[in-house]
Amino acid sequence: MESIQSHTYEVHLEELAEAALKQHIAKSDYSKVFVLVDENTKKHCLPIFLKKLGLEVDAVFEIKSGEEHKNISTCSMVWEFLSNNGGDRKSLLINLGGGVLTDLGGFVASTFKRGIGFINIPTTLLSMVDASIGGKTGVDLGVLKNQIGVINQPEMVLVFPEFLKTLAERQIVSGYAEMLKHGLIKDEEYWKALISMDSYTDAACIQKSIAIKNDVVLQDPTEQGLRKILNFGHTLGHAIESYCLENPDKPTLLHGEAIAIGMILEGYLSHELKGLSRLSLQEIKTSFLAHFKPMTFTPEDIATIVELLKYDKKNSHGDINFVLLQAIGKAVTDVTVPEHLFAKAFAYYEE
Repeated sequence: MESIQSHTYEVHLEELAEAALKQHIAKSDYSKVFVLVDENTKKHCLPIFLKKLGLEVDAVFEIKSGEEHKNISTCSMVWEFLSNNGGDRKSLLINLGGGVLTDLGGFVASTFKRGIGFINIPTTLLSMVDASIGGKTGVDLGVLKNQIGVINQPEMVLVFPEFLKTLAERQIVSGYAEMLKHGLIKDEEYWKALISMDSYTDAACIQKSIAIKNDVVLQDPTEQGLRKILNFGHTLGHAIESYCLENPDKPTLLHGEAIAIGMILEGYLSHELKGLSRLSLQEIKTSFLAHFKPMTFTPEDIATIVELLKYDKKNSHGDINFVLLQAIGKAVTDVTVPEHLFAKAFAYYEE
């Protein structure tokens, strides 16, 4: 299985990942090698990783898992850990975890001593196919997603699908949502294949999703245009995720679960505004609801979620900009949506 070349780094899978890691550590003159984990990856993944590495690391730091810990306070603890353990500008931080950890770890590395090297080793399906790829790093501001961060590329990304065996099924399905998104925005054939599969965690599917995202990022690394298509489903999805985080009477959603709802809603907006066919819209809704438990939203819920849209990162000049679909596999960016359509989109979702 071939590695995937990005701008300044490569994504290696399976045996190639193990060989690339050993070679990179051996030839690099790192003063210190640190590993960032959470309580889950420390227990289930770190022993496997250390065995593969075959070398001693200088120190391991554990943070708490979960979106609620993806904040500056956690960053401060990691910065202090690096500083207290002799970290300098020649140090390396290895981020061993899911999307929360690779986002936060990448941001910590990008800002410590004005930037040290980091390697992402994603351990969830979502982080393998999406979060660890493309150089986006950052943390949340309160419940507002990814408001603080930088785009900075890792030295490499290493994907070991065997880590997926440590995950609950809910985590696997959350990552599946991002894989489906890749098909919706860029490759109808891939979408059709995914929705007909019983299993989508094999290395070939993971590699395909990585390749789709990487191709988009190569063309637009700083998200000036094309890269925005990767945000399909995320405008409303992030608002729903934030809303559920700050409301204890609402279920806490995994990222992919919130984005799945967002893609159904934004699919409806695509039908209304960009000509997505009714047949394609229904296929999108049916495919997601076959895997993701539906939610209900009161008018008050919807009003608050819509209010949260003003914090979306894609906004400019006071406009809330959406990524919508003209057809499955063909996305368009910077679409302004009339506010009266939001209630209709939620009504369609709950039909």
